[in-house]
Amino acid sequence: MSIGISLIVLLAALLHASWNALLRAGSDRLWSMTIMCVAIAIVCAGLAPFVPAPAKASWEYALLSALLHVGYNLFLVRTYRSGDLGQTYPISRGSSPVLVSIGAMLFAGEFPDPIGAFGVMLVSGGIGSLALQGRTIGWGSLPYAFGTGCFIAAYSVTDGIGVRLSGSPIGYTVWMCLLWGVMAPPVYAVLRDWPSLMRDRRETAIAAGGGIVSLVAYGIVIFAMSWGPMASVSALRETSVVFAALIGRIFLSERLTTWRIVACCVVALGAILISHDGTAGSAAPVAHRSDLHWMGTGMQSDPVAK
Repeated sequence: MSIGISLIVLLAALLHASWNALLRAGSDRLWSMTIMCVAIAIVCAGLAPFVPAPAKASWEYALLSALLHVGYNLFLVRTYRSGDLGQTYPISRGSSPVLVSIGAMLFAGEFPDPIGAFGVMLVSGGIGSLALQGRTIGWGSLPYAFGTGCFIAAYSVTDGIGVRLSGSPIGYTVWMCLLWGVMAPPVYAVLRDWPSLMRDRRETAIAAGGGIVSLVAYGIVIFAMSWGPMASVSALRETSVVFAALIGRIFLSERLTTWRIVACCVVALGAILISHDGTAGSAAPVAHRSDLHWMGTGMQSDPVAK
């Protein structure tokens, strides 16, 4: 995977860790997640008329991904009900790159080159070890944390395939996230009620800001998956756990132990291996040219696979 794509995915990792820390610090995470989704829907509705529409072949993937994202929301909120950010986040994020790698091989015929595959394993292993830290695991949150990882893998593979069929990574992202955003409030209403969505303006603004950050973060990831192997992009995104450990220490007063520091170094090494510009792996980069124009890049892509 190219250095340029690697760098923007690392930016997405930082943004991803930031909004997860915001969600973890909130007092009502289901409400916060729902407001985030409302903000995502509003932004995407405003953008939709101005971006290229995704090809018809990708719509079923966009719809499936939106449904998987709703399931991810519910599992993530339940995961954060117990356990600190530095423990539950690594379990959720550490399990997904390997699952994405398996899904990409089964459903997209995508096989990483040996160096990239080793990098994926290092990232997953390093992230997973952060959950141990020489102390007792919160077993109550473990099934939900792993379930969250499964949802992450499922929607990542779905979007990896969908964006390659779409002909427009930006259009696919906007419409998938719009579908996801409009599904969240009815789910909240079923679990709670409609009136409780209306709260303090400051609280609402903070949660909405987190939603916009998450939209940018995942939009970058979807774009990257149109250019690089799904497993590598997923693993590199999960280096967000390094940022999460730092955020947890600085803003949430969580411990940053020697174990965490070593594990973060392992994750960083894996990220370096993933970022090598090897060509042995089989991927299907199909980014739409109009989506790339604004970036001013000189990237070359293969023809769109129909």
